[in-house]
Amino acid sequence: MKIFFAFKSGAIRSFKSWKGILAVWLVTLIMAAMVALPLKGAFKSGLGSSMITERLAEGIDIEVFTDLEGFGRIVSSFGNGLFMIVIVYFIVNAFLTGGLFAGVRETKVSLSFSSFWRASAANFPAFLVILLIMNLLILALFLIVFVVPFSVLSADMHDEMTAIKTGVIIFSIFLLFFTIMIPVTDYARAWQVNQERNRCFRAIGFGFSRTFRTFFSSWMLIMIVLIVQLLYWWLVMKVLPGMKPSTGEGIILLFILSQAMFITRIFLKVYRYGCITSMMELTDSKIP
Repeated sequence: MKIFFAFKSGAIRSFKSWKGILAVWLVTLIMAAMVALPLKGAFKSGLGSSMITERLAEGIDIEVFTDLEGFGRIVSSFGNGLFMIVIVYFIVNAFLTGGLFAGVRETKVSLSFSSFWRASAANFPAFLVILLIMNLLILALFLIVFVVPFSVLSADMHDEMTAIKTGVIIFSIFLLFFTIMIPVTDYARAWQVNQERNRCFRAIGFGFSRTFRTFFSSWMLIMIVLIVQLLYWWLVMKVLPGMKPSTGEGIILLFILSQAMFITRIFLKVYRYGCITSMMELTDSKIP
């Protein structure tokens, strides 16, 4: 019964957090533009007035890139900046998530834009530590459960089917542990956002205890939400690549559609936060 109430409450909380969702979309759009525009300029500079664009219109031609002036420099520059982009996104994500979790708490009014930014700043140090520790735990889990056993076992396996079955089993075990770490992280952040000071380590402890204390309901809730997110991502990947506008109006409509889909993706993430926060509050209040 709790899980169904959490689904309903999570949807209501997500709609009430629309200002936070718009703020995240705007920040992400600005970050994407800061990366895409310089890269576009570099490609435009390398292409010049050649006939390469016409060749690319017919499909991917590897000779185009090998002949492209400065292509090696572009790839090198992009590769060097990729690590920095990941770091910046990680930090920005920790900052914005603090405001999103504050927006899905049980309140009678929705979070304002100013309250969202204040909550993001207040929760940023704790959320950054929580995300860092949990990502390191997931990385260690990946090495222990997947990489090390598979590398050891693959040396003694000569049968292709046996190797595939072993890989599937090991990957399934890792996937199970990975899906457990998601509610641990979400419970930790949902608990921390209600604290007046940074208690990130105690928040992580709370995340583990609450996840295993309500394991079945928490894990089922997360799995259903993740499946919905994956299905939506599959739908986006099926729709957008098939759209090839040939006019300026079509390009504008494609941009609007892609951004609407991206906002929906953010909404689904906030929906997960709302469901977990609702489940935590339900368990604390002992509501049947």
